[in-house]
Amino acid sequence: MQNSFSSLTYKNLSEIKGNILATLAYFDMFNYPLTQAEIYLFLGNKIDFELFSDALICLFNAGVIHRFDKFYTLSADHHIAARRIEGNKKAAELIRIAEKVGNLLIKFPYVRGIAISGSLSKNFADAGSDIDLFIITEKNRLWIARTLMHCFKKLTFLVNKEHLFCMNYYIDRQQLEIPEKNIYTAIEVCTLIPLQGDITFEEFYAANTWTGEFLPNKNMRIASALPVKKTFFKMLFEGLFSFSPGNVLDNMLMKITTNRWLKKTSNKQLNSHGNVLSMLTDKHFAKPDPKNFQGKLLSAYEYKLSGLLSKLEGRLTS
Repeated sequence: MQNSFSSLTYKNLSEIKGNILATLAYFDMFNYPLTQAEIYLFLGNKIDFELFSDALICLFNAGVIHRFDKFYTLSADHHIAARRIEGNKKAAELIRIAEKVGNLLIKFPYVRGIAISGSLSKNFADAGSDIDLFIITEKNRLWIARTLMHCFKKLTFLVNKEHLFCMNYYIDRQQLEIPEKNIYTAIEVCTLIPLQGDITFEEFYAANTWTGEFLPNKNMRIASALPVKKTFFKMLFEGLFSFSPGNVLDNMLMKITTNRWLKKTSNKQLNSHGNVLSMLTDKHFAKPDPKNFQGKLLSAYEYKLSGLLSKLEGRLTS
């Protein structure tokens, strides 16, 4: 019985070590070390915490992973921890600004939810970071809302704030489920920081429970979203463009915006990061088209993880 139990425990520890390496490998691609609690939250399986802690210590003692202060990483470079600490401080500043931006943007017609996305939602920012926002609009009114918000953003150049925030991902309440389902999109959904629209984000997370298949230990942050307050201007505008007038206007704005972005892509116009401008559009979403960024990232991640697991298996069998 003792031998059988020991064999089972050893097998469990081996699987847990693989889970830990998979988590660290993903965030290592962004040079982002994790605390013990964060590793546990982003594991791909439900695991007993004590067994997880034992496996983490084993990997550290064996030199497979490294620890700097409270952060664990695959990298032996201690500067990666210092980079994160500075990035966390910068992120705290930008998140406070994002909250003010969210308080303003939620007043626009048909806007039902606003969340922080991108690297800032992982609590990291550097000197070149801006505020990426994930926007949820009313059904079939995405393009009216987006046009009004982007007209406002164009005006912010007057106070040199045009590049402070980026409203780069829109969906509407008609289509809340994210169609791409993989570890990348699961982490992006689960790390969103909702600012406005508590009820809307409850609906959004209910439509994306598939993320639990990838991140069973990670809870959504619905509680951080404030309830949407009705304003006179918002109610008046939405009343004027209800039913047929709103449908016609929304469809027209979608066609105009889509054609404009196709022209930008065709002319190989670059954004502030040096990438060709491109956007995927539909009646119910508007989002960046990074030319198979997800596919390239996931392929690189699988290759990296395969090498790590092979090394781990070799150590365990030697």
